[in-house]
Amino acid sequence: MLPLDPRARRLLHALIAQHIREGAPVPSRVLAKQAGLEVSPATIRNIMANLEDVGLLAAPHTSAGRVPTPQAYRLFVDSLLEVAPLRETEIERLREHIAPGVGTQTLLAQASEMLSAMSQFVGVVTVPQRLQSAFKHIDFVALDDNRVLVILVFPDNEVQNRILQLPRPIAPEALMQAANYLNRHFAGQGFAQIQRQLLAEMQQAKSEMDGLLNAALDISGQLMAAEARPEDMVLSGQTRLMGVDGLSDMERLRGLFEAFSRKREILGLLESCAGAEGVRVFIGEESGLAPLAGCTVITAPYASEGQVLGVLGVIGPTRMPYERVIPIVKATADLLGDALKPA
Repeated sequence: MLPLDPRARRLLHALIAQHIREGAPVPSRVLAKQAGLEVSPATIRNIMANLEDVGLLAAPHTSAGRVPTPQAYRLFVDSLLEVAPLRETEIERLREHIAPGVGTQTLLAQASEMLSAMSQFVGVVTVPQRLQSAFKHIDFVALDDNRVLVILVFPDNEVQNRILQLPRPIAPEALMQAANYLNRHFAGQGFAQIQRQLLAEMQQAKSEMDGLLNAALDISGQLMAAEARPEDMVLSGQTRLMGVDGLSDMERLRGLFEAFSRKREILGLLESCAGAEGVRVFIGEESGLAPLAGCTVITAPYASEGQVLGVLGVIGPTRMPYERVIPIVKATADLLGDALKPA
């Protein structure tokens, strides 16, 4: 894309801001007032024509005005947008609804709802992959056919039960010893880290320890394999898109709601952002998901004590108030991470 001179950048900024506010194509006479440029209407029209030639503006057939293209929104977000932090009253509103002490699932639901309520679009939060985070206590109960019930307690006191199919039977006494060993030596660690340490210890262990370490390793390995399946996510506010200009035709809405229902594709997009620093913005086809071609997805990872737990974000139209939604996403990620810190 060709570099734009300051006058063209100012005009493009004004056009995008006006289009986001009003939703209608922006004619040159309105743009001349909004941009504050002391130039003739003919000059405004020439600049708009040049912006159209380089793919930043489009002219709907029924209007003499112009609308920004996804490429224009990308330029706007990358180099024209000025983002201010949320007001303290808005931070307090978020803090009141995303507060520790209510359990992880409730926190995720509240974060998703607040993203939707404050942005007026769809709020989405991926569920943390629990076994990558620390556990507080673990117990095993032997079942039939080499199956074991695993009872996991996490630092926020959430309890999860999982049934594992082990490659070989383990006696109830060995299960109790393995649970005691894991609780004594590994409480406060994640199972990926536990596996690495168990393997290292097995190389140095005496023969009488082999059975105990093998049992612990079998179970932790099966837990990690079970966790490899795609995790779920929490969605709020899907119906808010039904009245949004550009997304309101039934065919487009059907595709969007099918994508929300399947979740897998959107979940994959969000999880791809887990290693990113700060906020990421996907405009239109940049998401790689056909149902989101007319949408923007704004994401940020949320973390606790330096460990990324998941990703949250907002899904809305490309014509969204970026200067407002971006700080909402960032602040929500920060507050959710703080609320999920172990007590």
